[in-house]
Amino acid sequence: MTRPALRAVAELLKPITWFPPMWAFGCGAVSSGVPAQGRWAIIVTGIALAGPLVCATSQAVNDWFDRHVDAINEPQRPIPSGRMPGRWGLYIAIAWTVLSLLVATALGPWGFGAAAGGLALAWAYSAPPIRLKQNGWWGNAACAVSYEGLAWVTGAAVMAGGAMPEAKSMLLAALYSCGAHGIMTLNDFKSVEGDRQTGIGSLPVRLGIEGAARAACLIMAIPQAVVIFLLIGWGHPAHAIGVLVLLFIQLLLMDRFLEAPCERAIWYSGLGINFFVTGMMVSAFALRSAYVVPI
Repeated sequence: MTRPALRAVAELLKPITWFPPMWAFGCGAVSSGVPAQGRWAIIVTGIALAGPLVCATSQAVNDWFDRHVDAINEPQRPIPSGRMPGRWGLYIAIAWTVLSLLVATALGPWGFGAAAGGLALAWAYSAPPIRLKQNGWWGNAACAVSYEGLAWVTGAAVMAGGAMPEAKSMLLAALYSCGAHGIMTLNDFKSVEGDRQTGIGSLPVRLGIEGAARAACLIMAIPQAVVIFLLIGWGHPAHAIGVLVLLFIQLLLMDRFLEAPCERAIWYSGLGINFFVTGMMVSAFALRSAYVVPI
């Protein structure tokens, strides 16, 4: 059997997509208030699990079950182009799933449970008969929870020695997961034609281009507004102002994005999302500051 080139394998696993869950894991770790000293091994393991393992698995699973859609939208991808021959795409997805679970055992019950949940969502998102991605609301929710919420909770839990994260940290993880739903919608604007032809009900297909663009912006902005009010209520006004400034910048960029959603979705993803994830870390440091005892 012909083996794929390492370059094709790397392209299948899409390293560029690993950053969001790795960053979310870092945010969760920071929010725990636990010093990193003496825990670097578990931090590195968690970051590797979030990005190069679980997230990479989700990319391989999606490419295998989306090979007919990619043949329309992105025929240069490894599987439809033939650079990933036979059923290698499926074999890699299965192998990375098993490897992810093995590594996750090093992070205790919370780390393993979060990884298993993320992997289950990855398969449910792409694979029939569930194939959550056929409904843009459910599919994007599954991705958002995996990329942001579960990764954040894992970071907070493993830093706390496997204990359940604080309620405030869990709430922030949930809110940023909600906001990430809008980020996931941005990825759908590049594949509208293929989605229509293959019956995938992404939000641009369901709501139309303009409707989906407005929905994505609202879904990204509203949870951040809630975070701002929560930070004020928790006694972190400086952090709240920081998130407010970052949100204001996003609103300016969203206005430009809404003028031409299909043409500027990638532009917004590359620029506007930076301010979203920066706000995540600002919020995480707000919780961390609550654990710091003044000298």
